[in-house]
Amino acid sequence: MMKDDLPIIVKDDPNLLAQAAAVLFTDAAIEKVTVNNLFTVAISGGATPRAMYHLLTEEPFISRVPWDRTHFFWVDERLVPWNHPYSNYGSAEEYFIGKIPIPKSNVHPMPVDFSPETASKKYQDSLTTFFDLEKGKFPRLDLIILGMGKDGHTASLFPGQRALDERQQLVISVKGGNPFVDRLTMTFPVLNNAMEILLLVSGEDKADTLKAVLEDKQNALPAQRVRPTHGTLKWLMDRKAASGLSTH
Repeated sequence: MMKDDLPIIVKDDPNLLAQAAAVLFTDAAIEKVTVNNLFTVAISGGATPRAMYHLLTEEPFISRVPWDRTHFFWVDERLVPWNHPYSNYGSAEEYFIGKIPIPKSNVHPMPVDFSPETASKKYQDSLTTFFDLEKGKFPRLDLIILGMGKDGHTASLFPGQRALDERQQLVISVKGGNPFVDRLTMTFPVLNNAMEILLLVSGEDKADTLKAVLEDKQNALPAQRVRPTHGTLKWLMDRKAASGLSTH
């Protein structure tokens, strides 16, 4: 079964899950800044990661994270204004980014005031410039925070879409999900080039999907394609999400 070779961390409830994720985030930030004087992280929207973001705005985390050397990128975004309730950046700004002492120049949201094709190219260009990438290369983020939907999607990479097989672009435009809107998303080559990925899942309503992702190799769910090529993946879940797994 797939899960036999993956680190799986199960916590009793969503609060303990968020606590564990905040610890891992903080430890990664301190380690990377100590070694490289820089910490690059791409974050996702959704309710599960939000609890972790909230903890990071409080002690003991807020004073331990080297925010001035941390750079935030976005895994995906809905193409709505940043002040719209559906905006991943807007939500992060309200609950997280706006409450930590981070320089504005260290925050790199996806652009939303352009056509989907233009916006995706602009964010790809931003990544290429920041990471000083040669043509055909992918950024190596220190940490990527992902979630998983009930349909097995992750980032804005949805079941059955051609975006799942993109191998050249860093960022592409898609349409799907709930709400069904235009979106930008990092592609699997970017996600799987990360140093570390934390994939957070909570809630009983995701138990069946999580079991399918981790235990059924015959499935072709997007979350099954999260397999870092030269990094680590940790699945963090609460007890309800893990209730269908054979050994948890």
